[in-house]
Amino acid sequence: MSINESGVELSIDGAVATVLLDRPDVRNAQHPAMWAAIAGFLESLPEEVRVVVVRGAGGTFSAGLDLSLVDPGQTEVEGSLVATLARSDQEVIDLIGEYQRPFVALADPGFISIAVIDGYAIGAGFQMALACDLRIMAEDAWVCMKEPALGLVPDLAGTKPLVEAVGYSRALEICATARKVGAHEAERIGLAQSVVPAAELDATLTGLVASLVAHDATAVRRTQELLAAASSRSLDEQRLAERTAQVERLRAVLGR
Repeated sequence: MSINESGVELSIDGAVATVLLDRPDVRNAQHPAMWAAIAGFLESLPEEVRVVVVRGAGGTFSAGLDLSLVDPGQTEVEGSLVATLARSDQEVIDLIGEYQRPFVALADPGFISIAVIDGYAIGAGFQMALACDLRIMAEDAWVCMKEPALGLVPDLAGTKPLVEAVGYSRALEICATARKVGAHEAERIGLAQSVVPAAELDATLTGLVASLVAHDATAVRRTQELLAAASSRSLDEQRLAERTAQVERLRAVLGR
């Protein structure tokens, strides 16, 4: 199954779903129609899907937000953020909440999401990569949280996973300076799990996917749920969650 909608190609092949940002002529710049298409796709995935891969076409992950959306001279563009300012503050807050849907959906513990980053991931592109559970980067790729340099803040659910990955101080430094973070530094500070030559991205992805789907789907999902919630729980709460999940697993495995 494969569909191409609003500049994004969405496909399912067995246990693997793929989100391909497919606007290579503008370096896969993102706009609200893309986010709506991705959100709808992810929120309706069949249970058989265990891995979601996110990548960009044409050698670039994503240049971030389509800048026509913040151009005062292009308020007629669908999704124009300049035109949006005619609404009340609460309406804008609610609208951004809709824009955040695909970024939240990528963190669903029902599957493991992988961002495959070549070229660069800027702003919204970086936040989409951060929304994923795992990140593979080409060794010449880089990421950048550009929003503060534009007078804006990261608002696509990227601040929490960034802090969780690298800690508050490093996250602040990366955002406040809006600097480029290269692949090897990203791996060293915990942003990337693998860094390989660009020519090896596909092979690395194939090997990782094979490893991720090799074990019992429910056991992996329950473990993912435990890990995802661990930082928000006390030790006693986490211990209880582990015991509760294990009872279900013991009955499923030993009661066969």
